[in-house]
Amino acid sequence: MQDLNFPPYSFRIKNSQNRQYIFDGLRKKFVVLQPEEWVRQHVLRYLVFTKNYPKSLINVEKQLTVNNLKKRYDVVVFNPDGSIFLLIECKGPDVKITQDTFDQIARYNYELKAEYLMVTNGLDHYYCKMDHENEKYTFLKDIPDFSR
Repeated sequence: MQDLNFPPYSFRIKNSQNRQYIFDGLRKKFVVLQPEEWVRQHVLRYLVFTKNYPKSLINVEKQLTVNNLKKRYDVVVFNPDGSIFLLIECKGPDVKITQDTFDQIARYNYELKAEYLMVTNGLDHYYCKMDHENEKYTFLKDIPDFSR
């Protein structure tokens, strides 16, 4: 797999039935190693090992309903009180981050009301702090470290 714009992390990868699988330590299972999954696993390592977020506050690939349509978010980090701190949208490294990507995460966040957003394809990362009251956002250089 392609090198990404994250610190180097180690992964458990196995081959089975002519497919590669990567171990997801949060879901505690091997998942098919696709380009988007490669990015997602780097994001999870980044959250846990670089930003010090507790695994217990991170949720991966869960369903939500947006405008009566079933969708699936990539990663959510909760606050200890159960509100959503961070919503992350992952794309494969070959997928350009476009306005459509931001529109997608904005639709999800309309329902979820995360404080922060992250959009990444593993090479380019975008971070925003949301101001729901004024319906604005501010781009940041990075997401905050876990400090609670």
